[in-house]
Amino acid sequence: MIRAALATGVTVLAVAAATLTGPTSAGAATSSNWSGYAATGTTFSTVAGSWVQPTANCATATSPTTASAFWIGLGGDTGSTSLEQVGTEADCSGGSVSYSAWYELVPKAAVKIALKVSAGDKLSASVRVAGTKIALTIRNQSTGKSFTKTLTMASPDVSSAEWIAEAPSVLTPGGTQVLPLTDFGTIRFSSATATSASGHTGTISDSAWSATRILLESQSGRPGPYGRFAREELGTVQAIPTTLSRDGSAFSVAWRESESSTAPGNV
Repeated sequence: MIRAALATGVTVLAVAAATLTGPTSAGAATSSNWSGYAATGTTFSTVAGSWVQPTANCATATSPTTASAFWIGLGGDTGSTSLEQVGTEADCSGGSVSYSAWYELVPKAAVKIALKVSAGDKLSASVRVAGTKIALTIRNQSTGKSFTKTLTMASPDVSSAEWIAEAPSVLTPGGTQVLPLTDFGTIRFSSATATSASGHTGTISDSAWSATRILLESQSGRPGPYGRFAREELGTVQAIPTTLSRDGSAFSVAWRESESSTAPGNV
């Protein structure tokens, strides 16, 4: 998610596809901005999931601005420049927190949704693709309010399905830079399902596709921009999803800070 052009100060929501460095072990890959799960190996028509909007802790921020995004979507995992998604944010600016909802059909800019979101609200969402039509739905089950919109897109990507907690990015004169990730504590995704183009519906771990567990890490040994995480050395995990629940429909992602500077492996 690319949130702002620093040169102008104008907020511009846009969600970037993950930069995956390939499998680190069977069923696992690393990303500089995503943490969660992706399903690949077939073409998809629908992705759905639920989550509870986490509470942002701005007191732990080591930067004036931090951001975090939580979403479900189709595409973007296999190198495509297209991505269809809907989700929420938890951001800190100058010590104040803000929550919001949005959708995006990459490469077009993201659009904020007039749906009030507060910490602790339970959200459910889905993305459905039929040809060039994309139906986006997000419902705040705590307030009973919802948003649904059907749009068209020339070439939607349906090669993957995702359930993601993301460290958003910012546009700078020198390029795209990942923002410090808001301390969101722990977010739990549940009721996570996908439907293939042939009509088969299953959870993340369904045998009809392959599930990849995505770990958010520093890249190339450079200091990471993620705030008070564990030590940001090459190969250090910054945010890691749990294993899937027994039925494959749920998992959690936790924001972690270093407990001790003498414990480089502590995440």
